[in-house]
Amino acid sequence: MLSKKSNNRWIELDSVDSTNNYAMGLIHAGVAQHGTVVFAHHQTKGKGQRGKSWATEAGANLSFSIIVQPSFLLPAQSFQLLATTAVSVRNSLSSLTGDETKIKWANDLYWRDRKTGGILIENVIRGTQWQWAIVGIGINVNQSVFENLPNPVSVKQITGKTTDVKELAQLIYDDLMNALAGLKKNGFGNLLEEYNRHLYKRNETVRLKKGSRNFETQINEVNIHGQLVTGYETKELFDFGDVEWIL
Repeated sequence: MLSKKSNNRWIELDSVDSTNNYAMGLIHAGVAQHGTVVFAHHQTKGKGQRGKSWATEAGANLSFSIIVQPSFLLPAQSFQLLATTAVSVRNSLSSLTGDETKIKWANDLYWRDRKTGGILIENVIRGTQWQWAIVGIGINVNQSVFENLPNPVSVKQITGKTTDVKELAQLIYDDLMNALAGLKKNGFGNLLEEYNRHLYKRNETVRLKKGSRNFETQINEVNIHGQLVTGYETKELFDFGDVEWIL
């Protein structure tokens, strides 16, 4: 079913393997537009980071992808898009779940110590030009029972209320498009400050794992390159994928 919202294309699907896959197909077919939305009531093979899957109960959660043209950024600035997305999604969610909603480096949304959602961005880069980005967003909204997930929580479990999934999608979409316009106009400085202000476990001691090394360290901030800055007097920097959290 197709409908128009805010002069952007909104594609609504009953079921799809992955909204990111569907969005990539639109790009390859040459019919994608900046702001195109692919919204699915059920995603059968949702994608997570590093090849992980993200399974959800049909109709209970938010699974959608937004196609954007980040041509004002260089591919090396990809963290700016991820951070802008994380901040805007966090702010949308916090309107329902409160200030305990945090950004877990680099791309997850947490409430207290439990995961409410995540972000997966896939890119189309040709030469030095960043032509397209597909911003995939998944949020646990109305699901109450989870299987084979370590620490999930839904908006309903937090608030005790059922949330309209499409209304939440529209709220996140509007906030993200406004944030991207702000990034283009004003730069990344304020957005990076806000990302760090809401950073999960900031200034706290946590356990991380890198290879066979398990260690305690302090979370300080995330720098402009998207690296996690940790440590006390001596600082260590980690790229995304270098370390795992031990929660």
